[in-house]
Amino acid sequence: MVSEKSLISKITWRLMPFLGVLYLIAYIDRQNVSFAKLQMVGDLGLSEYAYGLGASLFFIGYFIFEVPSNLLLTRFGASRWFARIIISWGLVTIALAYTSSPTMFYILRFLLGACEAGFFPGVLYLLTVWFPRDYRARMVGLFMIFSALANAIGAPLGGMLLDLDGLLGYAGWEWVFLATGVPAVIAGIFTLFYLDDTPDRAKFLTQDEKDWLKNRIASENSGMEEHADDGFRALINPRVLFMSLCYVGFPLAAYGLSYWLPTIVKSFGVSNTANGFINIIPWIAVAISLYVIPAAADRAKNKTLYIVGPAFIGAACLLMSALLTTPVLQFTFLCIAAAGIFAGQPVFWSLPGRFLKGAGAAAGLAAINSVGNLGGFVAQNVVPWIKDQTGSTIAPMFFLAFCLAVAGVLVIIATRTIASENRATA
Repeated sequence: MVSEKSLISKITWRLMPFLGVLYLIAYIDRQNVSFAKLQMVGDLGLSEYAYGLGASLFFIGYFIFEVPSNLLLTRFGASRWFARIIISWGLVTIALAYTSSPTMFYILRFLLGACEAGFFPGVLYLLTVWFPRDYRARMVGLFMIFSALANAIGAPLGGMLLDLDGLLGYAGWEWVFLATGVPAVIAGIFTLFYLDDTPDRAKFLTQDEKDWLKNRIASENSGMEEHADDGFRALINPRVLFMSLCYVGFPLAAYGLSYWLPTIVKSFGVSNTANGFINIIPWIAVAISLYVIPAAADRAKNKTLYIVGPAFIGAACLLMSALLTTPVLQFTFLCIAAAGIFAGQPVFWSLPGRFLKGAGAAAGLAAINSVGNLGGFVAQNVVPWIKDQTGSTIAPMFFLAFCLAVAGVLVIIATRTIASENRATA
């Protein structure tokens, strides 16, 4: 007889640390521009706004290729497709070290988004294949903890790499890209041999365990929308479209804060290395919240509070950070805000699994993530623009607070709508 607890534990230990490390590498490669900016702006002769535009082009490439990438994952299998994604983004990151002009920077940031497209929603899709519904928010939380670790590791790493300025003839910002691109290429090659595409192909599971998992997930998916013949049909699902709109505010606030936080801390008058180590603190808070909130949500019947509660707390703390003038208090509220921005997101990603499966789930999750991540494009353009217009490093937090609060309100509407439709079809 199969032990559910033992089986879930076995799958968790096999998949989550590995997927988490891949996400850690991806997030560092995505966010390394926030530290490279501290030198790169001067070396390339860019304004804050121009650099923000270049950095944000990542999200345009990401948006265009996200859904096709996730559908190709269902065709080619996770191991091969993830390996392609990871190796290609690693090579582009390395190429960024050789940026010689603003145009080259813009092109490479677009290509980085195009290469990485499909990884995050691809993992979300894998979790719907490997885990029953009651475990998914917790697993997404465990997965996203590695984004917090990426910022915690990437912050001091970025600061120290900047201080290598001139070593072997490379600028500090060039070291940032070289040192973060090479691990991705290595990890991508390893992915080919380690990752199992589906439970049916997993050598670490017994046949009884495979059958139990298949039957459990099949029973949960009964009656859901699949769109197996054409995953793109999920993109016109009104619920997918509204969930996409709901999600925009979360990555907007997340990328706006993580991209701009090193600049805020630098305004306190600290060195590059000190800046990096100080930036570890908010991501420790994020990691703790990503473990506690999704675990509590999985035990709760009504999960809405675990999405909107952290969002409203985060918005309030962003507002307070902009209203106060003492650096210590500003930074304290920014740490709490960071936790609030991220904590409810794993619970949010459990919502699409209530009405989508199969190719429809792959396309729907990718659509929600790609549209939502356009918030990153908005943030990395609007945040430096606000700074240029106001002359204040902290003023952009007003904008992030407003967008996060709106996202919380939209989630309340979405969850009530989904619950009402589910009752109507029950």
